[in-house]
Amino acid sequence: MLWTIAVIILVLWLLGFITSTGGGLIHILLVIAVIVIIIQLLKGKK
Repeated sequence: MLWTIAVIILVLWLLGFITSTGGGLIHILLVIAVIVIIIQLLKGKK
C-alpha cells in the first residue's frame, strides 16, 4: 500500500517538473514520498 502511494506521488512530482505547475507543492510531495519509502524500508528490515 505504501509503495503504491509513494509511486503515485513520485509520478505526480515528475509531471510537475514537466508542466512547471505547483511550485512548492511538488517538492512537498517528493519529500513525503521519500519519507514513506524510508519508513517502508525500516519496517521491512525488522
